Amino acid sequence: MRRRSRLPLEQLAPYLLAEERGRQAGSERDRTTGETPLPSSVASSSLLDWREVFGNNHPVELEVGFGKGLFLLTAAQAHPEINFVGVEIVRKYQLFTATRLAKRGLGNVRLACADVRLFLPRCVAAASLQAVHIYFPDPWWKKRHHKRRVFTAEFVAECARVLRPGGQLHAATDVEEYAAVMSALLDAQPALRPLPPPSEKEPLHDLDYLTNFERKFRKQGKPIFRMRYERSESLS
Repeated sequence: MRRRSRLPLEQLAPYLLAEERGRQAGSERDRTTGETPLPSSVASSSLLDWREVFGNNHPVELEVGFGKGLFLLTAAQAHPEINFVGVEIVRKYQLFTATRLAKRGLGNVRLACADVRLFLPRCVAAASLQAVHIYFPDPWWKKRHHKRRVFTAEFVAECARVLRPGGQLHAATDVEEYAAVMSALLDAQPALRPLPPPSEKEPLHDLDYLTNFERKFRKQGKPIFRMRYERSESLS
């Protein structure tokens, strides 16, 4: 199969929240602390102004760990009236997805190469998002690695903080054990209330899936566990 060519950084720049000088910081852990630092463009405590980022005041939705970008690609094309932000810790996926967006001229998406656990509290204002999407997060199977899971009480609290009242959190996983952990953490957050999960539609073609992982798992016949929660009027 012919390898997809990446466009030059100058052409990708409009899609990147992380500046070129911070490219290593977004994907490499600090050897002393073990933490993943933010790229230089998002490392300060200044919150992002979405109107300034996108040049309009359309509602904003954020995806955690966008991988190869299938969700952002299809969602941005289907909803030009919505702005999308993707946060991914792996630099090569940021550039890969930016290339896919640039080739289609999708101007309603921006991509950050960062650890979302740092990105949300440092860069995203309270009640500024219409939705948060977390699809097929790494389950980190070994018990000693559970601390690396994105789903923690702190992460869920941050999701509740950045969602506007009535905003929704959408999540999916193929791992039943992790689904139980995710649901328990979401149920324990008083600012969120559960909604009926979305129904599983039959795909019309090979790109008509939520993500590449969903396509892989559904073709393998694996069950998908879906969750949907709504931010209440108050965090108290």
